[in-house]
Amino acid sequence: MPTLDFKGKQFIYGYHLTVPVRTLKIDKKKSLNREGSPRKSLLDENLILHGDNLHALKALLPRYAGNVKCIYIDPPYNTGNENWVYNDNVNSPMMQAWLEKHGPVDLEDLERHDKWLCMMWPRLHLLHELLSEDGVIFISIDDNEVHRLRMLMDEVFGEENFIESFIWRSRLGRGATAKNTATLHEYIVVYAKRMDSVKFKADKRIRKAESRERLRQWGQGDRREDRPTMYYPIHSDELGEIYPIRADGTDGRWRVSQSTMQDLIESNLIVFEKQPDGRIEAYRIIPAGTETYTAYPSMLDSEVVKTTAHGSIELKNMMGPNKFSYPKPSLLIKELVFLCTQEEDIVLDSFAGSGTTAQAVLALNKADGGNRKFILVECEDYADTITAERVRRVINGVENATDATLREGLGGAFTYCTLGEQIDEEGMLTGENLPAYETLADYIAYTATGRALAFTRKEEDYYFGETSDIRFYLIYEPSLDFLESPASALDGERAEQIAKACKETGQKAYVYAPQKFVSQKELTHLGITFCQLPYNIHRISDA
Repeated sequence: MPTLDFKGKQFIYGYHLTVPVRTLKIDKKKSLNREGSPRKSLLDENLILHGDNLHALKALLPRYAGNVKCIYIDPPYNTGNENWVYNDNVNSPMMQAWLEKHGPVDLEDLERHDKWLCMMWPRLHLLHELLSEDGVIFISIDDNEVHRLRMLMDEVFGEENFIESFIWRSRLGRGATAKNTATLHEYIVVYAKRMDSVKFKADKRIRKAESRERLRQWGQGDRREDRPTMYYPIHSDELGEIYPIRADGTDGRWRVSQSTMQDLIESNLIVFEKQPDGRIEAYRIIPAGTETYTAYPSMLDSEVVKTTAHGSIELKNMMGPNKFSYPKPSLLIKELVFLCTQEEDIVLDSFAGSGTTAQAVLALNKADGGNRKFILVECEDYADTITAERVRRVINGVENATDATLREGLGGAFTYCTLGEQIDEEGMLTGENLPAYETLADYIAYTATGRALAFTRKEEDYYFGETSDIRFYLIYEPSLDFLESPASALDGERAEQIAKACKETGQKAYVYAPQKFVSQKELTHLGITFCQLPYNIHRISDA
């Protein structure tokens, strides 16, 4: 398969692997929480995360790796007029020298495409890791980078996982222009994590009355030589052998295979009709009540998903004028999320901008009673004043909204976070950097298995999660006094308790703790592997 080469690729090729995992710091004052929430903790609520999106994506991995069903991103289009800055701290002298005068990327920057690709590469790798096996990613883009994006996605996600490049009519009018053509559209490039696991919601229709459908192919590809295997006789006791003959008397072809045709015959769902020119046409009977499905079109319906102008008006009515340039309409994102999610799925937007994705998810939940969760990541300073503020307003109600549902409020809640310190294993030894129990448990599970586990803490024995064959335990409290005391040790009583639980479930145990009072030989006999904190946090080969 052809690959895309660009300046800096050798330096950022594995950069996503070196980005440290950082903690999430909850800002309760900026959060909007609800009483009686079914979520287990604040981090299980909808999230708005303020911070560099590369570090934010890495921070999300321990909790969400492999669990995000839908990703929508609207990265810089790299038009040369956006003044975006590429400033990833890639640890390479040559890369640093290249970026020494990084400044805003504009039309005068002859290497702006290379910088854009350097920015996208590690982020796409982390997004791929966050996506579930049946997940889908949508990326808004225009002609400035769409061809390079496609090649980049082929490398990261696999060419075989390309679904579609939707055409979205982002403008309705044409207006004056110095060009020969007026660009009225953008693209939404769509890839799957695994193509064979994805199923879009198709347009389902139920026939109200019995109807018929001609079985001879018409239009493009209707000749015998177009599909030779689809030219064969159908036997009729009354009319003899029936072949697909075109109106001009030449050989045509059927629309279905011989096996399907035979099934229709045995089900008495075929009728024949003699034509004025002597030909015999075969028709399939479609009974009343039959469900039919139509594949989703590659050109988005502008009446359904609206345009950039609608997005601007929508935001202006909620937040006032000049808050954000060219926001996407919430109906566009709502349609994309509807296509690929169920009621409990997670939706991620790591270029959150004005917060359109959150509004779309909340509106869809309101419409179908779902409980989808959104995660927004925004690096700019307006993460609170625009991104989160918009979400607060759509949750509580927009006073002057023309839509009654939005005026009443879409309901919901979110937790506002910033990026904290990186999880520093050496810092745990001195007590200078002791993460919360849940944070460390998520980090251990992700490091050990390569995916996020559902967190379920049992304080009596320090159990916190499991795979099909392993139970995980973490004897830990974020206190140096506790970690240096006998209470932090895996002793005989705890080992017996853990072994009993494992015997009942047929699993083995991995126990993480600062110390143990039982030999590993005895623990092995009990089906327990001891992992000393902080040294033995690593990938489990058989997980």
